[in-house]
Amino acid sequence: MRIVFFGTPEFAIPSLKMLLQSGEDVIAVVTQIDKRKGRGRIPSPPPVKEFAMKEGIKIYQPINIQDLLFLKELSDLKPDIIVVVAYGRILPLQVLNQPSHGCINVHASLLPKYRGAAPIQWAIIKGEKKTGITTMLMDEGLDTGGILLQEETEIIDEDTAETLSKRLSEMGASLLIKTVEGIKKGSLNPIPQRGTPSYAPPLKKEDGRVDWFKTAQEIFNFVRGTYPWPCAYCYLNRERIKITRVKVLEGSGMPRRVEKAGEGQLIIGTGNGLISIIELQPEGKRQMPVTAFLQGRSIREGAFLNEP
Repeated sequence: MRIVFFGTPEFAIPSLKMLLQSGEDVIAVVTQIDKRKGRGRIPSPPPVKEFAMKEGIKIYQPINIQDLLFLKELSDLKPDIIVVVAYGRILPLQVLNQPSHGCINVHASLLPKYRGAAPIQWAIIKGEKKTGITTMLMDEGLDTGGILLQEETEIIDEDTAETLSKRLSEMGASLLIKTVEGIKKGSLNPIPQRGTPSYAPPLKKEDGRVDWFKTAQEIFNFVRGTYPWPCAYCYLNRERIKITRVKVLEGSGMPRRVEKAGEGQLIIGTGNGLISIIELQPEGKRQMPVTAFLQGRSIREGAFLNEP
């Protein structure tokens, strides 16, 4: 099978790696353009590009995926399958119609739940107890194509978007190989999605702001689901604080109020229950346990987390 692989972030690398290890003919990789990062604004290649360069695979980075020159080059490759794993753009019909066996997408949810760009984060934020991987035959819609295979995994309390993403990326790679094998054998037929769809829009930096009027359990899920990006945050004594790990406590308090600040504990009131902050990151500093944060800081019990 001649395969063109569309992918961009770290999440996509296990799928690309397993295609190569299984002996599939990956003839090209399509990924997003290099983005400027850091204080020096130096162009940084996407993780998939870095991996493809090491493997000696031909790389395309079209600014406009509907560019006629790119579409001509893609057509000239004569792909049997296009595999899409977290590429980051919706593919137009001109691309979807190119491969003889269609475009296969590896999506990190149990479709039709959590269609869209951030299914892993939203599954945790919404308090789901399970999620999984879906491979589907793509159409023009946003993750609306027919389901080929699905596999579930439990979401545990210790999971963050980071840990769950790593687990799902490995699951996705394994399920992709089963999907490609099924297509080659002609044993897989897409099944229309059933059930009520939900959506997982991309998260922006400002979406990490904690709403302390939500319940402690909701905030616990929110902190886990937004780690490491965009990361939950609040303002304490006008200082922006990223919150990286918390624990739910029984009891009551006022939303946003510091209920305890001492003896190695920083406890905040919520709409229902209490949140004990375990780890946090002050602006411009490294992540640290709350005990280290409290040393040398005067935080008054009864004070309220303030507005920026």
